[in-house]
Amino acid sequence: MSTTLENIQRQISENPILIYMKGTPQLPQCGFSAQTVQALMACGERFAFVNILDNPDIRAELPKYANWPTFPQLWVEGELVGGCDIVGEMHQNGELETLIKAAAARAKEQEEQEEQGGNA
Repeated sequence: MSTTLENIQRQISENPILIYMKGTPQLPQCGFSAQTVQALMACGERFAFVNILDNPDIRAELPKYANWPTFPQLWVEGELVGGCDIVGEMHQNGELETLIKAAAARAKEQEEQEEQGGNA
């Protein structure tokens, strides 16, 4: 059985764009999560999410792992981008969309390469 820390590391490594939030993208359970997911959705790319309200172990451990005390947390390609304020600022100045689109394109390219490699 894997530990909470191993689950967090796996989630971050397996999902190029990942948000840890309160609630779901369709039904955020706090204003900060709602603002962050709205900015992320505006970028037009698929992303994964973890509802920390349904995962109390992750809610307890992730702030220590990330050295970031609050939620939401946006992770892109294994790196913590930040929370609501940082994501909102990046969205306003166009940096978020650039970051998200580039990560999505790299993930798609990697998927295609893996599919081609599997068919050889």
